[in-house]
Amino acid sequence: MIGITIGDPAGVGPEITLRAVADMAPADRARTRIYGCRRTLAAAEAAIGVPLADGVAVVDLPVADAPLPFGAADPRAGDAAYRFIAAAVAAAEAGEIGCIVTAPINKAALNAAGHHYDGHTGMLAALTGETRAFMLLASARLKVIHVSTHVSLHDAIDRATPEQVLATIRAGHAHLRRIGIDAPRIAVAGINPHCGEGGLFGTEDDTQVAPAVEAARAGGIDVTGPVPADTVFHRAYQGAFDLIVAQYHDQGHIPIKLVAFDTAVNVSLGLPIDRTSVDHGTAFDIAGKGVASHENMNEAIAYARRLVAGGKT
Repeated sequence: MIGITIGDPAGVGPEITLRAVADMAPADRARTRIYGCRRTLAAAEAAIGVPLADGVAVVDLPVADAPLPFGAADPRAGDAAYRFIAAAVAAAEAGEIGCIVTAPINKAALNAAGHHYDGHTGMLAALTGETRAFMLLASARLKVIHVSTHVSLHDAIDRATPEQVLATIRAGHAHLRRIGIDAPRIAVAGINPHCGEGGLFGTEDDTQVAPAVEAARAGGIDVTGPVPADTVFHRAYQGAFDLIVAQYHDQGHIPIKLVAFDTAVNVSLGLPIDRTSVDHGTAFDIAGKGVASHENMNEAIAYARRLVAGGKT
């Protein structure tokens, strides 16, 4: 059983959830549970002309004044998105569902509702009692895990400590082994241009990144780095590496969204539960218009089924 949270009720999450469920075979619908608001789903049904498919369970979590207007950040929607996720996390922890698949949330609405998180990953860590979690973006030819995500570039550099970089390498290595890559080849991107050019452009790669790489190698991990970020993603895309450790949000997000914008899946690592997600936002500009693509949701669901089945294909 997987659980799908419909995300921010004012975004495209309800629409792409309905379309994805409609695409499922009956056996898969029977192994799917939606966490959301029935009145919101009814509004999405009317907007896209696709009814909720038979055979899928819905955990109805009412939203005040639902359906809320599509396309606008609203604290009521932010609170609802939080409640959908919290309910799915509780079900996952109880063993009722094997993986959570999340539709997009709006961080401004979430925080306006009093839920002060930087996004899904931080929220899931807090809800499960973990001190940290890791964001991995997975596509067919490029996989990236991040040392930090939703922080300023200044803070990201400070967070790239040897301990955090090493923990990120280990989390990525463990996940790739879980999904069937027995000997993952990992590259760690540098922080500075040309990895500092021997200190000319900064020393962080020598003092923060290199020690983590050395420690990971000592632990038996096949890891290379630091490697200049302007070449390492191309090398991985051509098959030289199975995973890139990116030092900060945009360093990892830009290349993977360039090559796999509609198919990359966001996977949370380091948690006691499994979670996958679409790799796009709430798309308020098209919400409620019936034009949102559910291709990325289908990919996130397929990855979740893979994890539930034991990881390997």
